[in-house]
Amino acid sequence: MSAKRWAPGVDAHGDPGTPDCRSGGRYLWWLVRAQSGRSVAAAVQGTVSLAAAALVPYLMARAIDDGLEAGSPGALAGWVAVLVVAGMVISWLDITRHRTMTRVRMDANFRTVKVVLAQAVRLGASLRRQVAAGEVVTIGVGDVQTIATALTVVGPGVGAVAAYVVVAVLLLAVSPLLAAVVLLGVPVTGVLVGPLMGRLQGVETAYRERQSVLTARIGDLAGGLRVLNGLGGKRLIADAFGRDSRRLRAEGYRVGAVTSWIQALGLGLPTVFLAVVTWLAARLVVRGDITVGELVSVYGYVAVLVVPVAYFLEFGNQVSRGLVAARRVVRFLRLEPMADTGARDAPAEPAALYDPASGVRVLPGRLTALACARPVDASEVVDRLGRYVPSDAVWGEVRLDEIPLPRLRDRILVADHEADLFAGTLREVVGGRRRPSAAALARAVHAAVADDIVQGLPDGLDSRVDAQGRNLSGGQRQRVRLVRALLAEPEVLLAVEPTSALDAHTEAAVAQRLRAAREGRTTVVTTTSPLVLDQADVVYHLVDGKVSASGTHQRLLADDPGYRALVARDTDAEEAVS
Repeated sequence: MSAKRWAPGVDAHGDPGTPDCRSGGRYLWWLVRAQSGRSVAAAVQGTVSLAAAALVPYLMARAIDDGLEAGSPGALAGWVAVLVVAGMVISWLDITRHRTMTRVRMDANFRTVKVVLAQAVRLGASLRRQVAAGEVVTIGVGDVQTIATALTVVGPGVGAVAAYVVVAVLLLAVSPLLAAVVLLGVPVTGVLVGPLMGRLQGVETAYRERQSVLTARIGDLAGGLRVLNGLGGKRLIADAFGRDSRRLRAEGYRVGAVTSWIQALGLGLPTVFLAVVTWLAARLVVRGDITVGELVSVYGYVAVLVVPVAYFLEFGNQVSRGLVAARRVVRFLRLEPMADTGARDAPAEPAALYDPASGVRVLPGRLTALACARPVDASEVVDRLGRYVPSDAVWGEVRLDEIPLPRLRDRILVADHEADLFAGTLREVVGGRRRPSAAALARAVHAAVADDIVQGLPDGLDSRVDAQGRNLSGGQRQRVRLVRALLAEPEVLLAVEPTSALDAHTEAAVAQRLRAAREGRTTVVTTTSPLVLDQADVVYHLVDGKVSASGTHQRLLADDPGYRALVARDTDAEEAVS
């Protein structure tokens, strides 16, 4: 269901504008200014509706004094009619105010979502290196809604201030003493509740930080559960996760304790306030300073004041939490992607890639394999050769960081085995922005040994694939990613563990077909599988991130005991899985 159906006038897809990232408060104010017309309307409607409610006790007083006490049925009927009309107008104003505030909150929600998503896209590959996945999830799941709720202060919040002033003026006409008590009520309430608001911001910040850490850990566990089971570390990680969960629960209790005090005071203080003013008004009636009608009006005024005072406390709570959430959003929006100051052209002809940090030299038109005991070492080499981290890597005679990043991305593709898969048809997932021909699709599917995936889905390439390929197995997702990489037809393909989730038979077929499909083009794979290593033109054995030996797979098996032990261990693991 579209956002426009829920809230007409709220554009969920337009340009959100440029946010003010100087502070959390300025970001909230930017959300108000970005919809200034709607915010002003909400403030006016909130002011009129709550101020009109404050006039009801005055009308009741007139009905009592001019109608009942004076014995005038006509005056009584007239004032009752005015009360009925006032009630209808107030109801209509409350409805319009609620609709406007819903649009204000939804606009703030969608606007924040859009700027966060735009920033995530802008950061690109540097996102994961600068912020944990749990941080982004926490912003999307909790902070966005908290920020939207904080903007409620724009309507009823402004209206509460106006109603408070109106009631004080009306009470001044009845009794200066009562007006003074009413005017002093909110400052006293602020003195009592203010320290709790500051405390709430502190515990809320700690809770959000721990929540984002735990959310990131959940994602890591979900992605590595199979590995953990194989290593026997499931119980150890479960115990650590349990401890972190208990710490988060303890932080939640602290937030709840402060919030409960604020809410209790929000209900209790207005009631005490009502009792004090009513008692003073009753004393004034006994002394003959005010009439019975004025006593009724005073009671009504104070009853009406319960709503603004409760609003002050509630909105103080919401704004405090909104500031915490806005600071997290601002901190995310301030992140900068990897600097791109390149101005030189990339090599016009195929050239070698060289990584001085590891000693890996990738010759053009060759299939090169990187094998090491720690997969992260090989991944770091790929990151440097793909310019995903700062390095001294060169392409031919040109440093990679001297080449404009868009041009580099057009020619060098890093295909990670855990790259995201977006929801859509299988054709859209593997084709991306391109419109590959049927022949190109068929070649890529065959090279990735993904024919059985296409044939097994109900509508073939037009079958729906869930986000992250959740309706596919691990091996199927890996082959779909490989199809996508092959369809891009990059000049240089850097594939990270492209066959790690495949059985031996499928892996052997992928290795052979990948070599044939990439014949004459530069290809790098990271792997310890002998089935893939045997297809490589050159294999680099890395130890502690440095080249220890290089050569063909067979030569390294004969000459390098460390390499032989590494490959033999991998072979034993494959046999155990089989």
